[in-house]
Amino acid sequence: MIDDELSLTFAALADPTRRSILAQLTRGEATVKELAAPHAMSLPAVSRHLKVLERAGLVVKGREAQWRPCRLQTAPLRDVDAWMAPYRAFFEERFDRLEQHLTTLMTEQPPHPDEESR
Repeated sequence: MIDDELSLTFAALADPTRRSILAQLTRGEATVKELAAPHAMSLPAVSRHLKVLERAGLVVKGREAQWRPCRLQTAPLRDVDAWMAPYRAFFEERFDRLEQHLTTLMTEQPPHPDEESR
């Protein structure tokens, strides 16, 4: 059983159907039926995906009269982004250094003999 919030979020995001549902919810609230429409699966299957998203805190179901609209909660995604920030900075620095190194190599290297004859 997953017990920390970051792991719950990553586990929920691991499935492409759940990522698709989250993408749908970026456009606003939707019912289970509306969320199921683009997917070739039953309403109970979509409900199971929604339960995983709810457990991870990514989706909240409201209650309005007869229907229960689902809406996106972004706090867990902000937590993932914050967790990834040091790794992003690490790789951006590496890419910047690689770009500088390649630029230096290109300016220091004499032209290829084939290029001089052109």
